[in-house]
Amino acid sequence: MPTHVPAEAHGDERGALLAFLEAQRGGLRRSVLGLTDEQAAQKPSASKLSLSGLIKHVAEVEQGWVETARQVPHSIERGMDNWHLGFQLEGEETVASVLAFWDEAARKTEEFIRSLPDLNATFPLPEAPWFPPKAEQSMRWLLLHLIEEVARHAGHADVIRESLDGKDAFTLVDEERAAQG
Repeated sequence: MPTHVPAEAHGDERGALLAFLEAQRGGLRRSVLGLTDEQAAQKPSASKLSLSGLIKHVAEVEQGWVETARQVPHSIERGMDNWHLGFQLEGEETVASVLAFWDEAARKTEEFIRSLPDLNATFPLPEAPWFPPKAEQSMRWLLLHLIEEVARHAGHADVIRESLDGKDAFTLVDEERAAQG
């Protein structure tokens, strides 16, 4: 990771986990820095993944996991018949609109996590062949899982971006800092 991630305060586990999640989001967001929608949709590596598709996927997954933890119906239902649509922009979607969607999902994640009395509260995992029956996980697990999910795809994005134009994560951090003044 090319950036330092400070916790909000010494011993603040919740703040530290949220900060690490945001740092990983930043890595994925930076992957589209300076690209057009067309460039972000390209698949220049052996993978079938594009930068815009990765961002859409991660945004939907974050929203879905928080809705699972809140025990509310999912806003976007993905199954075998439409799973692939979570990895590509559709209709009027743009990189900017998907980033805005993700910003809103991230805001709701932070709001939800900060509203909890502690991270030991649990929620039931969805029924799926890869989860144990009637399994429950803590909100701490939720945050760690989101960090893992975003970090995995930020790594994919690094490879895709470097395949597009040679820019690596360190270069993009420098460009982002320079743009911020």
